[in-house]
Amino acid sequence: MVEIAVMGYGTVGSGVVEVLDKHADSIAGRAKEQIRVKYILDLRDFPGSPYERSFTKSFDAILNDPDVHIVVEVMGGLHPAFDYVKKCLENGKSVVTSNKELVAAKGAELLELAQKNNLNFLFEASVGGGIPIIRPISQCLAANDVVEIAGILNGTTNFILTKMIREKTTFDDTLALAQKLGYAERNPAADVEGMDACRKICILASLAYGKHVYPEQVHTEGISQIRLEDVEYADVWGGVIKLIGQVKMMDSGKIQVIVCPMFLSRDSQLANVDDVFNGILVRGDSTGDVVFYGKGAGKFPTASAVVADVIDCVKHFKARKYLYWDEGSPDYVEDYLENHVAMYVRAVTEDETLAFKNIENQLGAVDRLTRKGSKPGEIAFVTKKSPEKEIRKALEALSGLGVQIQNTIRIGEV
Repeated sequence: MVEIAVMGYGTVGSGVVEVLDKHADSIAGRAKEQIRVKYILDLRDFPGSPYERSFTKSFDAILNDPDVHIVVEVMGGLHPAFDYVKKCLENGKSVVTSNKELVAAKGAELLELAQKNNLNFLFEASVGGGIPIIRPISQCLAANDVVEIAGILNGTTNFILTKMIREKTTFDDTLALAQKLGYAERNPAADVEGMDACRKICILASLAYGKHVYPEQVHTEGISQIRLEDVEYADVWGGVIKLIGQVKMMDSGKIQVIVCPMFLSRDSQLANVDDVFNGILVRGDSTGDVVFYGKGAGKFPTASAVVADVIDCVKHFKARKYLYWDEGSPDYVEDYLENHVAMYVRAVTEDETLAFKNIENQLGAVDRLTRKGSKPGEIAFVTKKSPEKEIRKALEALSGLGVQIQNTIRIGEV
């Protein structure tokens, strides 16, 4: 019998307890041990719950119980989650978490602590919910050099963009629908401004390249500035807009990593990942492109990944499961303005002929885009591939030449 504690009884925590209870026999068969939830930590009361006897408000009760060997952290956020997880690892308890914010900010420190104490710190559910991605990168693709990872890592933003593309609804109206359906939080900033996707690409980058990437090192843009005009121009160009988290290793030993909306060609394997689904493309030097697809969140998909990690912990009490990366450094991530990109630009001008003359003087030849129903003075084009800092400098100059930039979106190559 292995006794565990679950810290947090929200959507994921309640799913974890339910899965462990309802599938107890089959899980025991896979783990070769019975697994019992001894404690559920939550500040709230749950009268009438079938698990009522397991609830506690005392973290110390969990920490000081020598019979608890695994702690599941599904509270979310950094505080008090980081302090609790750190203390558990210091006191001989392996930890499983779904907390992407915790892993993205403190992963290197917690992995080092787990290694020092011969314990496990596992976090499959922190990226992609129920989509298996941490194990495949660390185990199945271990013989590869990972050339690049690019993914649609947030279901809320993908749902919003899919609705805008299919039904020509505005961002504000589609966000309101996502909130009504429960896909978006009342405060949706972490999703729509890209921070959720940023944390996930940080975890994947750290795992793939062995050095911690911190969220503050990643240039991050969300989708709140996307307009229907941009969606229509993407269609004319031959693709769709998706919020992409992307990382690739450079010959210099630095990485390029970014989270931003991108134009993706309809030929891209990620272009048809729609609604609340996630898609993660891993490009290996031996395997080529491998794509992982599924629902990236939700009570039971995420709980399933958490419980799988619990089973792994039970199997690896005496043989630690190896997950590790080193601390990061300030100069590890290349300035995104050094990236070579092509850029979609939407602007307004009073003199279209003069505007394109100035545009080509600043940027060289560009591909013009036109759409039905465009407003007077509205223009759009796609630049050639250049260092982003040069494109930005040219666009700034154009603002002084009667070309008022309305929006810019990078052209993705995944």
